[in-house]
Amino acid sequence: MLLMGCKESPTEKIPRTKVVFHTDVLLRHTPVKDQGNSSLCWIYAMLATIESEHMMQGDSVELSVDHLAYMYLREQCLQRYAQATRQDLTTRGVAPMALRLMRRYGCEPNSTFRAYDNINYPALCRKLQVRVDALTSQARGAGQVRDAVEEELQEAMGPLPRFVFMYSCEYTPLEFAHSVLRQEEYVTIGSWTHHPFGEEFVIESPDNHYAESAVNVPLDSLQQLIDRALTTGHAVCWEGDISEPGFSFKTGVATVKETKEEATQGRRQIAFDRHATTDDHCMALVGIAHDDDGRRFYIAKNSWGTDNPFGGFMFISEAYLRMKTIAIVVSRQVLNDNHNNP
Repeated sequence: MLLMGCKESPTEKIPRTKVVFHTDVLLRHTPVKDQGNSSLCWIYAMLATIESEHMMQGDSVELSVDHLAYMYLREQCLQRYAQATRQDLTTRGVAPMALRLMRRYGCEPNSTFRAYDNINYPALCRKLQVRVDALTSQARGAGQVRDAVEEELQEAMGPLPRFVFMYSCEYTPLEFAHSVLRQEEYVTIGSWTHHPFGEEFVIESPDNHYAESAVNVPLDSLQQLIDRALTTGHAVCWEGDISEPGFSFKTGVATVKETKEEATQGRRQIAFDRHATTDDHCMALVGIAHDDDGRRFYIAKNSWGTDNPFGGFMFISEAYLRMKTIAIVVSRQVLNDNHNNP
């Protein structure tokens, strides 16, 4: 077993499930979180990936999901006013959007800004919409709208700190973001035959509100990148389909009817074209394991709390990963290493 220093991890053998897993690789990671009734898995997973990246380099950091959620909702409110749009406010998104929000608004440690517990995000979105629409109909100015939005957000989530204090230094959220996220540090990868390999395409998800793009590669190459990332100490942000009957948080295991050999490029494309594969969820891949029959599984850090046999982690079969991955976000260093060491 190659155990890359975990803080909270699934054990090698857990008797509360029929499948026994043996850990081959496990990266350092922060504790499992619970996204509650929000649809913020894409932020949780992307920040978990960044946190593991830093922990593997010896730097302990735990980032605030709530800061990015606050900024995302505020941005949507101001756009709704400025553009007179009627698109519903949402907490849905895709993983690379979290990177864009960090570059645009910065980030904060979880210890600096943590929103109030049990926020009802659907209700908050509706309340913000009503407030913004009312002010718009009253022909209120942009400043009044901004103040009203801040008032609603702070009442629901708590006051947002203007500065980050760490190691006796003061940072703005943007300055702090520059310390944990380098420019162009991550790359998004997908694998679909209806786009040319080697070129970028816009991720085809209704939640892709920023028109984020991914580099298209063959399926085998995508899996090889994931394997190379995990075995060299880089977590992977995974975006994919969890609507399959074989995905069970209760048991902590995700499988599909296909074998690894049947999980081909063509077969996954057919599932996508028929909408049998959809963009449902994001998790951070932090390890590799195998069962007693030698079948490979990927260890995913989920954001649904810890109430399953593996403390909130999921074991995703190799076939599931090949069939149901929509896109991944990974350190660009892994891509560069792959080119240098084919």
